Amino acid sequence: MRQLTPSVFLPAMIYEIGNGAIAPIIALTAIGLGASPALAALLVGLLGIGRVLGDIPASWLAERFGDRRAMVMAAGLETVALLGCYFSPSIAIFAVALLLSGMSTATFYLARQSYLADVVALAHRARAMSTLGGSHRIGLFVGPFIGALVVRAVGLNGAYLVAIAATVCAAVLLLTIADIAPPRGQGAAIRGEKSSRAVLVEHRIIFSTLGVTMIGCGAVLAARQTVVPLWAEHQGIGAAETSLIFGTAGAVEMLLFYPAGKIADRFGRLAVALPWMLVLGGAIAAVPFTSDPPSLTAVAIIMSIGSGIGAGTLMTLGADAAPLVGRLRFLGIWRVLSDSGYAAGPAVLSAIAVGTSLSVGITALGAMGLGAAAALKVFVPKHAATRPN
Repeated sequence: MRQLTPSVFLPAMIYEIGNGAIAPIIALTAIGLGASPALAALLVGLLGIGRVLGDIPASWLAERFGDRRAMVMAAGLETVALLGCYFSPSIAIFAVALLLSGMSTATFYLARQSYLADVVALAHRARAMSTLGGSHRIGLFVGPFIGALVVRAVGLNGAYLVAIAATVCAAVLLLTIADIAPPRGQGAAIRGEKSSRAVLVEHRIIFSTLGVTMIGCGAVLAARQTVVPLWAEHQGIGAAETSLIFGTAGAVEMLLFYPAGKIADRFGRLAVALPWMLVLGGAIAAVPFTSDPPSLTAVAIIMSIGSGIGAGTLMTLGADAAPLVGRLRFLGIWRVLSDSGYAAGPAVLSAIAVGTSLSVGITALGAMGLGAAAALKVFVPKHAATRPN
């Protein structure tokens, strides 16, 4: 794990600092360009749509050029996209830049997941994937604070400068730090022998069972980021208190990823996957029963405990289920499913809330999490490493 830090975890964390820096100001940039609040929300969603659109091309790129070169290319495209955001004169150009940024992130994520699946022994896979997921969370947590300092000094667009600097630093690390060799006796992925369509047909049972479950898991994971702010606003809780609640919960989330990965390696994937969705879904369903900052903070912390437990679980289950022949193509399809759920989660919440009420929408998402937990109980033992090591 220490050997992987310079070449995997550190670049991932630095890259996510950039994403975290721009996350709070994308909607504000769109409004500054003349977008309505509704259109600004749609533009924010383009990042998730870009990830979905980029997953399959990312698998081809990594297969054709290798994981490291694909990530460097992704960093280059991300830099171009961020420059487009910084200098954007219109909503249309800003939208294209956000789509490109989402596609870059898809490539970056997939290439590191594929590399870890190759070089980490199965006995340590879950903790490696969890640490990668934790690196993303740390970056996303730290990024807004760094971005806020620069925005205060140079203005709103300063956050994009932070993201550009972070992306360049991640690329420099990738270019200068050598990868490590796979363990003896562990087969590496065999590339270039199967198309995405062939892999989809061959493994259609996995995709239609555990893969579809990942859509629900992704939707619940994404919605957790919007549930707390929306309910806080609904209850009349101020922006400063909401930020404090969100930040406190985020700090708790970062403490759990490595212990959870170790448990998954020792006792099997279900030992983590099941409580992940049970705790997260149950906590989301409990949000409408809160009425003041202390109670909402308590539920948000429980929600973050569930999310922290599951850091890297989507990647671990995908790596477990992926075959050696066509692994990158398999992971590309796998990420399309999970990223589709991630992109759809807030939209599902919005649609239900508009048709009924916010409390009903939040409760429905909590129920989706509990349903995903039931599906994980059924499908994970069939497609993942579940025996103790």
